[in-house]
Amino acid sequence: MTAVDKDINETSEKITQIRSIVRQKQDKQKELLLTQTPISVKDKWNEQPISHPDRTVRIGSVFSGIGAVEHAFQRLGIKHQIIFAGDIDPRCKQSYFANYSINEEDWFTDIREFDATKYADKVDILVGGAPCQPFSSVGHRLGFEDARGTLFYEFARVIKETQPKIFIFENVKGLLNHDKGRTWRVIHDIFEELGYDIKFRILNSCEYGIPQHRERVFCIGFREKTDFAYPSPISLEYKMYDFLEDYIDSKYFLKEKGIKFVTSHRNKEKRYTQINGEIQLCQKRNQQFNWHGDFIFHPDSELTPTDEAFDEFIFEVKDVEEKYYLSEKVARYVLAGGTKNFKTSTKTDLEIARPLLHSMHKMHRAGVDNYVTHKGRIRKLTPRECLRLMGFKDSFNIVVSDTATYQQAGNSIVVDVIIALLKQMDITKYGTDL
Repeated sequence: MTAVDKDINETSEKITQIRSIVRQKQDKQKELLLTQTPISVKDKWNEQPISHPDRTVRIGSVFSGIGAVEHAFQRLGIKHQIIFAGDIDPRCKQSYFANYSINEEDWFTDIREFDATKYADKVDILVGGAPCQPFSSVGHRLGFEDARGTLFYEFARVIKETQPKIFIFENVKGLLNHDKGRTWRVIHDIFEELGYDIKFRILNSCEYGIPQHRERVFCIGFREKTDFAYPSPISLEYKMYDFLEDYIDSKYFLKEKGIKFVTSHRNKEKRYTQINGEIQLCQKRNQQFNWHGDFIFHPDSELTPTDEAFDEFIFEVKDVEEKYYLSEKVARYVLAGGTKNFKTSTKTDLEIARPLLHSMHKMHRAGVDNYVTHKGRIRKLTPRECLRLMGFKDSFNIVVSDTATYQQAGNSIVVDVIIALLKQMDITKYGTDL
């Protein structure tokens, strides 16, 4: 055998070894990936009556925010009792106590200091979510105690101490792929270790009655084995316009400098604003879970749009302050073909509304059939409108600042998705006769 042949053989062997290692890693990665629970194809959850209206559902809530689950029970008219709740943000406590009935001693601030053992077997449903944190693995499958030090551990600890009949764990959809799927595998295995039958699926709020694209993982644990399937999507009945208030304080309208920027060539080139459909929305750059920068365009219906009228909007703004830099993609919705003539294409995927942009972090919403005139005004979404877009009815009392309300709304779970889940699982059958 020549030296060349020997080198070729050695190289081939190395390639074979590398391929084997790659296959092993791929197989190991596949083991980490779990299959989402299917959607029901037969049950019409929105038509199902409440099976046990006389029962009271006892609720435990952690990372409670402004109480999306509690508001869902209010909207459904289901008897319920809040056993405990808590949030580290004092402004959330203000909002919570202004809207729900709970004893001061049953509210906690820091979950790490919360002793839930006194609530053992007193909770029918526990709800919450925790920030996505990686787990430090050393080559072995992790269990409950290995998660110590994370906020997820605290959520799992409360499950262990209270033993609810059901729990709902909500999180961003990226959780499933976080750390190449390892994080979700650990969470899933810990839930099973605690003795629960685990179901999970990514749900989008636009498929459950709210015209915004917001995808979240909803993991449900049942103490008893179940054949639960997730609720099937429903058609949107409302468009963005239906969520707007009729009379708006002038403080929510964008000032002249901001309007100039939205309609300038510079904005066209850099695509800083997002304007969608019948209601045009803009959001500030790099903004996450904070609706302070959302804007709506108010058209003047008395004017007939023309290209000449549109040209009156075009300004050259060279030095624009950062606060007027709104979010991306203005040209696609403002100055692209069709919209330059003051309205979008009349052909849309849905007759009522459809979310146009996908983002895990930002909350994008849209309607259809946009009109723009040179007399138009641009304004922010109001705090009330933001709450409406998260499924909170106007009965929800706003008792904190606009800034805090924007943040609380943005961090909340969409109430309508919770309603779909509660009806699908027939939550009252897990209730208690008090």
